[in-house]
Amino acid sequence: MNAQHTPVLVDETMDWLSIKPGGLYIDATVGLGGHAFEIARRLGAGGKLVGLDRDAQALAIARGRLAEFGDKVTLVHASFSQIGEVFAEQMLPAADGVLADLGVSSLQLDLGERGFSFRARGPLDMRMDRDMEETAADIVNTADEKDLADLLYQFGEERDSRRIARRIVRARPIRDTEHLATVVAGARNVRGRQKLHPATKTFLALRIAVNREMEELGQFLSRVPATLSHGGRWVMLSYHSLEDRQVKQSFQRLAQEGLLKVLTKKVIQPSDAEIATNPRSRSAKMRVAEKIGPRQAVTEGQPGTPQGEAWLQ
Repeated sequence: MNAQHTPVLVDETMDWLSIKPGGLYIDATVGLGGHAFEIARRLGAGGKLVGLDRDAQALAIARGRLAEFGDKVTLVHASFSQIGEVFAEQMLPAADGVLADLGVSSLQLDLGERGFSFRARGPLDMRMDRDMEETAADIVNTADEKDLADLLYQFGEERDSRRIARRIVRARPIRDTEHLATVVAGARNVRGRQKLHPATKTFLALRIAVNREMEELGQFLSRVPATLSHGGRWVMLSYHSLEDRQVKQSFQRLAQEGLLKVLTKKVIQPSDAEIATNPRSRSAKMRVAEKIGPRQAVTEGQPGTPQGEAWLQ
């Protein structure tokens, strides 16, 4: 199994993580292993990388790509929101760096069978973890019209959400990604030339809902500080305004509480040169923080030992 994958803002990510050869680093959304490979090759004796991902198919590809690093790399099938549980199960010390790239992987977008994209016909799936029960088809074909409109507006910031929801309900059953894209395009109020496909926001909203992405992100943001060592770096890559806003607000709150120092006063975005070679990077936004806070108790389900208490600097 193979897939083309170009990690976003990779040089900037490595610079901000400031890899210590003997350090512990967490790639909380390892995907196809692009960023993980760059971290792992900078590690020396005693260095370790732990990668998490809830997509078993992507994780299998990453495992092959990272095999050359042997026991320096450990990959775990888990959502990034479970970072505390992974620290406990793996008996990990506090980390020198944590990375989360919130983007959809090339594998998910390019394989029609995964149902993430309107550019290829496929089942309306969109599950990152295929063990989950609810698919996009379940939402599209069973949700109440008002609930569907609210979902499109909240998660996709879709101004035509009510009109689109009405058209979807009338067109049920929606058969596949192509059918949904056609229905949405027919419902949109298109004015002039459009940079985005008419169905872009609808597909985004459904993907976020299926994978409970905002809920997962909130849990992750609240749990990371306890996993970091004093001076540990935290790099976040987001791709739409809802994600970036939640990351920004979380960093600001944690800074006010004295736990973090925000290192990126302005968001970092890809250069024109990177966008030209990797168009999917164009919406990426990077924010970076450093752990400065006081010692914190670590209990079961949090980083450290799974029993009793430990302390993190």
